[in-house]
Amino acid sequence: MKTKHLFEYKEIDKRFYEERIRDFLPEKFIDVHTHIWARTKTDGKSDNRSTSWPTRVADQCLVEELIGTYKTMFPGKKVTPLVFSGLPERDKLDSFNSYVETSALKNNLPSLIFSDPSWTKETLEKKIISGKYSGAKSYLSLAPENIATEDITIYDFFPKEHFEVFNKLGLVVMLHIPRKKRLSDPINISQLIEIEKNFPDVKLIVAHVGRSYCLSDIGDAFEKLSVCEKMLFDISANTNEFVFEELIKSVGPKRILFGSDMPITRMRMRRIERNASYVNIVPKGLYGDVSGDPNMMEADGDEAEKLSFFIYEEIAAFKRAAEKTSLSKSDIEDVFYNNSRRILKI
Repeated sequence: MKTKHLFEYKEIDKRFYEERIRDFLPEKFIDVHTHIWARTKTDGKSDNRSTSWPTRVADQCLVEELIGTYKTMFPGKKVTPLVFSGLPERDKLDSFNSYVETSALKNNLPSLIFSDPSWTKETLEKKIISGKYSGAKSYLSLAPENIATEDITIYDFFPKEHFEVFNKLGLVVMLHIPRKKRLSDPINISQLIEIEKNFPDVKLIVAHVGRSYCLSDIGDAFEKLSVCEKMLFDISANTNEFVFEELIKSVGPKRILFGSDMPITRMRMRRIERNASYVNIVPKGLYGDVSGDPNMMEADGDEAEKLSFFIYEEIAAFKRAAEKTSLSKSDIEDVFYNNSRRILKI
């Protein structure tokens, strides 16, 4: 069975869902981290500030495709996505945001604006209010071009003046932190603490557990961040159950949110750790030539046939962590529904 032209839903997928995660999931849940955008021509410029493998999964994700994906992957469940744009080039930011705004209003979905750090406070506030956005997302690729990738800080793409707007309006901020050391980076830690202290009404979501895809990415971050009481973490595009265990132990189930990073997590794969870095194992040939990508590795034969979806692997990993940390059914409902509903006010 296929969902339009997007992907094949196999017997292995049905068994994975029915046997391993269906009963774990609440009847309704909120996916707090999803991208929608319409296909567009690019200018051919390469972006050395982001990984390339996600682009192999989807060159667009229309809102109808996202909704259809949930219906196929999660039969019997009601899924509400928080939507925001895919990674846009700066000159296409307005059109990408326009698509999100129109799609969200038409389908009664919560949404985030993709913000440009060069906008004035007044421009940002006007755009958020007029588009009825719940908050904002941005990305390090929009930081000034004269800053080296390894030197980018949070405030280079989310300026403090923007946080003043978010704080004034009590908005959600979806934060994909920069820097090679990820969550364990001391500058990231310092700025995260500062944001919580200086902008107490911002609902800050640290995406992907702070990009801690390997246990070594955490370092002593949770110990240092223990001074924070409000900061939230989503588990999107992460399959590391040991990272999830540390997250649960450190912040508790009231500050964890389910997110997927759709459409990227409809990738057919499983993830391993090698040399303190993550590697996605995918069926040979399914995503083109991946030989030059250090985050990708191919499998064939029986191993390839056993591969299911990234999003299933993520949920299964969180389930294992939840079992090891003795989360209750009520805790799971908080992570997958109540926490997001509270901050989004839906």
